[in-house]
Parts: sequence; structure tokens; C-alpha cells
Amino acid sequence: MRRGVARVSETRGRLVIVGIGDDGLAGLTEPARRTIMAADYVLAPPRALALLDAVPGIKVALDPEMGVAARQAKEALAHRQPVLVTGGDPLFYGVVRYLGDRLGKDAFEVVPHVSSMQLAFARIKESWDDAYLTSLAGRPIESIVDRIRTAEKVGLFSSDSTPPGRLARDLLDRGIDYFRAYVCENLGSPDERVTQAELADLVGLEFHRLNVVILIRKPNRPDRASRQGRHRMFGNPDQAFAQTLPKRGLITQAEVRAIALAQLDIRTTSVVWDVGAGSGAVAIEAAQLASEGVVYAIEPEPSDIGLIEANAEEFGVPNVRTVLGRAPEIFASLPEPDAVFVGGTGRQVDQVVTAAFDRLCEGGSLVVNVATIEGLAAAHQTLKNLHGQVRVWNVSIARGIEQMDRLRFEAVSPSFLLAVTKPGPAED
Repeated sequence: MRRGVARVSETRGRLVIVGIGDDGLAGLTEPARRTIMAADYVLAPPRALALLDAVPGIKVALDPEMGVAARQAKEALAHRQPVLVTGGDPLFYGVVRYLGDRLGKDAFEVVPHVSSMQLAFARIKESWDDAYLTSLAGRPIESIVDRIRTAEKVGLFSSDSTPPGRLARDLLDRGIDYFRAYVCENLGSPDERVTQAELADLVGLEFHRLNVVILIRKPNRPDRASRQGRHRMFGNPDQAFAQTLPKRGLITQAEVRAIALAQLDIRTTSVVWDVGAGSGAVAIEAAQLASEGVVYAIEPEPSDIGLIEANAEEFGVPNVRTVLGRAPEIFASLPEPDAVFVGGTGRQVDQVVTAAFDRLCEGGSLVVNVATIEGLAAAHQTLKNLHGQVRVWNVSIARGIEQMDRLRFEAVSPSFLLAVTKPGPAED
């Protein structure tokens, strides 16, 4: 082998991720079937596990919680020939995107199967290379509706919270009535079914939870103008969030929030902690960025938990999980985060920051917001001891307001931001 060049076929010490269809082992290629049969340890979600009765190795159900699943995948690497079996193409809205960020690409190999999305387009005899493809799992319709509005073809995986009937209703409520719809259920299995209908006809109908929805624009039907969205992706005005008295005004200010979210480096699949969430402003905007991830809003005050949930519902972010508890004790019950925002820690800033940094994944970002010089000194020293390289901002904002025919500026209470990125093994 040439120096510096790795061959994909070398799988020793790797987890092999194999895609499978509803027809089970019989529908696989011979190499894929041999890989699964030779495995000494097999991870698979329950539906795929039911197709593997003939496999002799140890078989373990893959947890639906992605943080737990990642930990299971890491543990599987201790075995000689570990395999993870999952439905369809693992690279297409599958587990690979999530696991790749956490295990590293050198830790696994992928053997794809035909995606159910590909099967769905084949069933209705439409090409899919020019379609907008997406998933509603863990994300609100608001995050994709404008792309649907202007597309010629759409292929999407529905979700338990937004099944085909609910999707049709949501689109019609937004003036999108110019698509022909197809719902493709249980593709590749004996009870496969394809339903063709107008969007209005889908409302109220029930379908199997394993389905693909395809929308084909009707000829000569232009899209209708989108109504201006009520909320920004991040940096929303403070008054956009419900707050309680007497704590109104203690929200992380919009400008500080925008800087903090940029430093958190949130990806679409990130797991995020918002420690001391208060009204949930940071958690909610983080959830809009991590549309396929999960944000844990950690708050010790029960009254604020309800506030966070109300704000999350207003912004349409179902991937916010409220956690009632006090930091750092509550951290042990949460999955490893890719990004952590710490605010409202009071005098325990050193303990909370140290515990959060310890749980943070390699390459993850930690951002701390404090309002006092004493808090700044404590947080800075703690982060210096943990990492050494600390980025610090004194955020002093004055907002312009008009009075009569004059413009003046009103100062916002200054605060301080500190940020670090946790190094990987090569950077230690």
C-alpha cells in the first residue's frame, strides 16, 4: 500500500454499519450478508433486529436516544467483528452523520442498502436527482416550509409528531395547495402500499409510521409568496420571549446571545446544554440551529421550566428538553454534549464550569456568560486551569432609540463572555 493512503476495504478494528431493507437478509448483497453473519456482536434497532434471527452473534437493541446509541457504538468497538445494522442507507438521514462526529470516520465502514426514499421515487416512476429531500424527525415544519414552497419535487420522511395527514394540513394552512401527494408505506415489505391523493384528501387519514411522502408540483402552478416569519434563527429581540416578574430583564441579551451562539459552533445534529436556562432564550435559538439535534435546558426553578416550555412551543422547537435540577449535580443524568452554554451560575461558577468541561466531548465548545467582575475573574481562572487558551469579550451594547426628532443611544447592562474549545487527544 502507498504510504499515507488508507484502503476503505481494511475494516479491522472498525464498526461496520450495514443497511438492510424490510426483506431482511434475503435482500442484501452476498458481501453484506456475509459481513452480518460473521459478526460476533450485532447492534440494531428493534425493527431491524427482528430480521436477524438467523445471525449467530450476540445481538443487542440499539437505543433510540442518539447519545446512548453513540455510547453503545463505542462499546461495540471492543469486540472483534462488530456490526451495526440499520434500515436503508445509513448515509441518508441515517445514523452515520451522528456517529461520524462522535466516533471519527476511521472508526467505521459503511455498507449501504437502497434507501426507502429511492424506493419511493421508483414506485411512482419519478426521478429524484432534482428533488428537495429532507426529514421532519425532530424539526418543525417552519424550518423547511420555504424550501417546499419553491420546489418542483419534494421527498421527505414524516415523523410521529408530523405524520402525512398533519403535514398536509400544515401545508394547506400556509397556502401550499399546488402539489400532488404520494404516501409510500412499508416499502420493500409484503404489506407495501402507495397512496396517491390531493393534499386536502390526506387530512385525517392515518398511515403506517414507516412512510415516505413525495410531493410533485402540478403543471404551471407558481408558488405563493411566503408570509414573513415571526422569528429569526437567532438574535431575536428580548421581548420575543415570555419572561417572569421580577426577573424580567435578566434574559441573555439578543446581541450577547448572537455572539455566544456563534462561539458555540452548533451543528445541525449537535447535543447542546443550556445551563441556567431561565426563560430559555439561548436554548431555543440553539435548538433552531441544531434542528436535528437535542438541546437540554437545565433550570433549578420549577416556575421557569413552564416558561421555557411555553417559549419553545411559541418558537416551534420540539427538540428542546427541559431538565429540572441544579448544576452540576444534574449533569450525570444527561448525554455528553457537543456544546455548553453556562449562564446564571451565581457563586458556583467554578464548580459548574469544571463539571461541564469534563463532560464536554472532544472538539466541543463551552461558552460562559457572567455579569460581574468577580464572576469574570472566577470563570477566567477556572477556564485557564482547564484549558489555557480562553477567548474573552466585554460586551457593551448601546441601542439606538428615537425621541421626537432626535436619535439617542440607551446602554444595555454590560456583560462578559468567555469561550474555550476542548482539545482532542492530538491537541492535549
